[in-house]
This record gives sequence, C-alpha cells and structure tokens, in this order.
Amino acid sequence: MQVIKGEEYRIRSEHNRIRLRDIPAYRGKILDRNGIVLVDNKPSYNLYVIPEEVKDPKSLFNKLSHLINIGDLDEIKKRFFEKKRICPFKPVCIKRDMSFDEVARIETNSLMLPGVIIKAEGERDYKYGKLASHILGYISWNRKGKVGVEYRWDKYLSGIPGGMQIEVDATGRMVDIISKTPPIPGDDVYLTIDKRLQEKAEKLLKGKAGAIVAINPNNGEILAMASSPSFDPNSFVKGMDKETWEKILHSKEHPLQNRAIQGLYPPGSTFKPVVAIAGLQEGVITPNTIFFCSGKFHYGNRVFKCWKEGGHGKVDLHKAIRESCDIYFYNVAKLLGIKKIAYYARMFGLGERTGIDIGGESKGLVPTPEWKLRKFGIPWQGGETLSLAIGQSYLLVTPIQMVVLYSAIFNGGILYRPFVTKCIKAPDGSIVYKARPIIRKRLKIKKKYLEIIKDALVAVVNEPHGTGIRARIKGIKVAGKTGTVQLMEDKEEEDENKIKEHAWFIGIAPAERPEICVSVIIEHGGHGGSAAAPVAKELIEEYLKYDR
Repeated sequence: MQVIKGEEYRIRSEHNRIRLRDIPAYRGKILDRNGIVLVDNKPSYNLYVIPEEVKDPKSLFNKLSHLINIGDLDEIKKRFFEKKRICPFKPVCIKRDMSFDEVARIETNSLMLPGVIIKAEGERDYKYGKLASHILGYISWNRKGKVGVEYRWDKYLSGIPGGMQIEVDATGRMVDIISKTPPIPGDDVYLTIDKRLQEKAEKLLKGKAGAIVAINPNNGEILAMASSPSFDPNSFVKGMDKETWEKILHSKEHPLQNRAIQGLYPPGSTFKPVVAIAGLQEGVITPNTIFFCSGKFHYGNRVFKCWKEGGHGKVDLHKAIRESCDIYFYNVAKLLGIKKIAYYARMFGLGERTGIDIGGESKGLVPTPEWKLRKFGIPWQGGETLSLAIGQSYLLVTPIQMVVLYSAIFNGGILYRPFVTKCIKAPDGSIVYKARPIIRKRLKIKKKYLEIIKDALVAVVNEPHGTGIRARIKGIKVAGKTGTVQLMEDKEEEDENKIKEHAWFIGIAPAERPEICVSVIIEHGGHGGSAAAPVAKELIEEYLKYDR
C-alpha cells in the first residue's frame, strides 16, 4: 500500500488533515442622507455542513432534523448535493441565525455529527423592517444582493472575504489554526432619501395600494420613494421556504413590485400640461385661445364628454388647466394630431426609462398609429387622439416619470436622471463614489410657454375652482395637477363596490423656488383632488417644516 499507492494516500491524508475555510466579510451598511443607519449587520450563528466529510447524508440530516428545525429538508438536500458535486470541501449553509439553545444542542452532539460546523458571522439586519424596502432590496441565501441598492452596489457592499488554513481531526473538528487572512468589510452606501420623509410617505400610503415619489427638482435626488403594499426584507435573510415564496410571488397585491418605478398607469389629466405646451410650441393655440365647453364634444358619430356635467362655458388655457376642462383639450388634440402629441410626450421623457440608479424600471408606453397597427393590426382612430389628450387611451406612465416631467416644467426645462445613491465610503472613510446630477436632455420649449403653464399649475391649487385646492398650504405657494383615471371594468373583480378610478396628484413647492416635487398615485382611490392631493400636501409640509 505504501509503495504502490503511497503518493495517492499521502495526498488524501493531507486533505483530511488540513482544510481551507472562508471568512465572510461584513457587508457594508446602507444609510440615509443624514447618516442614519437603515441596514446593518448583527451577529449570527450559522450551521454549515462540509459535503466531503459526510459519508451518510440521509443519516446526518435525520439527526439534525431531530435536534433542531432546519426548514425545507428537500431544498437543503438539493443544495447539499449540488455543492458536493461542484466543490465538496466548501461548507454548505444549512440554517442561519440559530438560537443559543440550538447552538448548544449541536455542540453537545458534535461527535455524532461529522462534517457539521458552526460559524459566528454577520447577518443582514434591516433595522426598520419594511421601511424603504423597495429601494433597499434584499439579499439572497448566498448573501448576494437581489434587487434595489443591495443589487446595484453589491460589489461595493460585499467586501473581500478572508480565509484560514486549519488543521482538523478525523471527525472534521478544528484542532489548530495554521494561517489566517482577515476579511475586508464592505463599503458603506449613503442614500439621498431622508428617513423621516420616507417614514411619512409610507405612513400616508398605509392601507392603500399606490406609490409616492419625492424628488429634488433641481438635481434629480430622490428624497423619498414609497410603494404600497410592501414587504420586510428581513424575511429573506434566513432563507424562505418554497411555499412562502410562491405565496408572495403570486399575491394579487404584488408586494414585491416597486410601483414607483414599475407600476404602469394612464396619467389622466396630469398629462394635460404636456398637450398644452405642445399646442403653444406648435402655434395652434395661444394663452388667449378660447373654446366653449358645453360638457359635450361631438366628433364623428361619437360624443366625448367633459368630467363636469353642464360644462365650463368659455375656457381659455389658464382656466382649462386650473379646472381641468376636457373639452378644451379635445379641441387642442384635434388641431395637433396624434403624431405631434406623441412627439412631445417623448420629448418629456415618457415611453423611456428615467435611468434611476437602482434599475428595474418600466418604460411605459407612448402610443402611435404605427404602434397600434403593429400591435393590433387596426388603424388609429381620431377619437383615440382625443382620449390620449386627456391622459387616457393606451398611454402608460410610471410615477417616477411624472415627477421628473413636472420637475422639468419648473426647473427651466431640464430632465434630470433621478438617483437614490448619494455616495459610497470605504471602511477608512474615503469616498470611492460620489453621485453628481446628470442631465438627460434639455427641452426644446420656449421659456415663456413653460412660465404660462407654471402659472396655471399654481392656479390649480391656489385659485377658486382649482381642482387641487386640497393641496393648499398656508404661507407656501404650492403648484400641481390632479388626475382621475377612468378604468375599464374588470369582470374578475371580486369587490363590486371597489372604486374604479385611480387618483393622481403631482405637486411642487415652493412654486417660485422649487425644493420638492411629489408624485402620488392611489390605486382605486377615486378623484385626484380628494384622494391624492391631501397626501402630497402632507408630505410637502413634512419636508418644508424642517431645516433642509
């Protein structure tokens, strides 16, 4: 044996005696703009099994199951055998965050558990549960970021693992440490969001389905971004059984969807300022152009109605926006045509991603005759242009697109790329990344037309008959626009009494020197003026009452 196969057994003996073990690096923290820690690490005792040292996996897992609750046994076995085939000496995590009682049971029975080791490691701790979960994201079983900030900056947050060379006995238990390389902790990520404002936004959405985005209109910084319903990222840390994951994944409430950047909605009347700007820029209307609103608009063999029964009478552009007259915009749409409206919608960034730095956002849709023909094989109808002009038809936007759009109206025509990451700092305090405002495009719109629309949006909140008067704040000039989105009846809708309209409000303040722009969508909330405007008002008040 020693002569013929001596070298082979010598190598196998060395493998039995010496092991290499990774030392995971502590993941970097995630903090708000003021340095408040949102995501940290906490001590955790984790159970691992080294596949190569387990001669009878079935027996081992049965013993473990009797000692502690290790969760989905089938899933654990599957992961175990996959690792054994690929890297048999690399420990496989079986259970995270064991209690002291569980640790004691394993240690007491260690002699009958070959290949089983316990590691004291840092476990992810989302300190405020559901708070900002759609921004923060979560980590998977293998400690890698899956979505949100955790995914976007994973290579910075992960750090550099260390390792040690250890001597073990015949049962795989450590006898001595031969050498050790300490791990390097991950970098800390500072966000642009304000924890206090984020808490307020999520409180305002409690019990509702919808989204809120608050942004600095002068540079694109996200101050708060909430999506409801939400989820607790801590539930992903220890690992989730298949049944629980399927329940979350297929929930009708879609808690994992970030409605702020992924939710697609018709914009309703919040789209009217785009149509108004298009009309002014193309010269088909002036601020003094008057159309008469009787409450009905005849087009072909159809009658298009205004939201106000009986109509608004004589309407100029200022009044049309202030009171959200549909008939006025039907007339403007007829003069512009679908191609011009679509052109300006795209100019304002609709139908394309804003480029927010956490990714995963939807593009939305700006329909055209060519698109409809490709999609349905049916020509575009003139009546669809009228519907599009009041934010209906096939037009789809995200809340973040609308807050960026309104910011551009008030900041002089600049579409900024929104971002949630302020900077990234290394463990020694040095800055390894610092965000800067990025201009996506400058709108080719005359400044005087933007000023006309700004005055009208101020009137929406501050003048009599304005549809957004419930967003009014004493001593602060708030501007904005309401929107109420008519929805098609859902035959599968279980709740027949459920309101069918989505409620929109986009608000900005102070109007003369904007510091914050807020986009609010409440699904099935009813009218924008009554359901969404008060929400925007409270959030703006919360922001402006503190020293920024």
